[in-house]
Amino acid sequence: MKNLEEFQREVGSTGAVAVQGGQTHWDVGGSLGDGVRLVSPPAGIDSFNPSEMTVAVNAGTKIEDLNNELSTHGQEVGLEGPKGSTVGGALVVGRNSIRKNRIGSIRATLLQAEYINAQGKIIKAGGPTVKNVTGYDLCRLLVGSLGTLGLIGQVILRTRPLPEENIWLEGEVLPQKVRETCFRPSSLLWDGRTTFVQLEGYGLDVNSEASKLKKLGFHERGKECPIQIPEFRHPFISDSNLQEGVVDVYNSIHYCSREPRALEHSEEVLLLGRRMREIFDPERRLNPNRDPYKAGP
Repeated sequence: MKNLEEFQREVGSTGAVAVQGGQTHWDVGGSLGDGVRLVSPPAGIDSFNPSEMTVAVNAGTKIEDLNNELSTHGQEVGLEGPKGSTVGGALVVGRNSIRKNRIGSIRATLLQAEYINAQGKIIKAGGPTVKNVTGYDLCRLLVGSLGTLGLIGQVILRTRPLPEENIWLEGEVLPQKVRETCFRPSSLLWDGRTTFVQLEGYGLDVNSEASKLKKLGFHERGKECPIQIPEFRHPFISDSNLQEGVVDVYNSIHYCSREPRALEHSEEVLLLGRRMREIFDPERRLNPNRDPYKAGP
């Protein structure tokens, strides 16, 4: 199995280079262009401490394989993606799950990262414990960066307990009413008419919350999400742009079948992003032509 030092040698210190993982979001932020050398990160679980609820895992590990291993100890990690998605890919794309209320944001999941910088050196950022407050929160800058600041090799992630019970319900009730009735549902989706709610946790708590929703007219739909979530993501601004698709209420994301337009950012935000990239990668050799600010919400 490839280790971090072998990955470092593959990345090297010269020439345009990019990491190839599961390629489930390969075109996010723009295509690489010609002449870019592709490398593969190490894969596999390095260590898992169930009592501390942390796992050290290589970036090329598939999320499905990681969660299968964690589930034997009644735990999971707050990363999701299409089949074949890798840990490193999910982190650099940086999209939160519709279950964010339950499993946390991606940035909160990442505790420590070891990555290869543009000069070909191994950099360690963050710390192996949840209560880590020393220094700058450098490792979380990598989340959503599309690999333009560094190429992730290994990370330490926070794990979460698997829910004892899980149920989806649906009803023709506005999402705000659900928020007033339930304490932090795992997921809250709305298609402009019907609201879909996922409840997870201890059995007694889930049953109690489900009973409240049923009094509002909700009915159970099983353990899997009852609707197909479209591919493309747009920022949800108001009800007026909900002509089709479904809204992830807690993440303010509108999923629909239309390709999104490039998001507009202030010049100050873009300038800060350019300066950050110049500091980390002045020669633009890491994932050239990719732009996190064109990646959408």
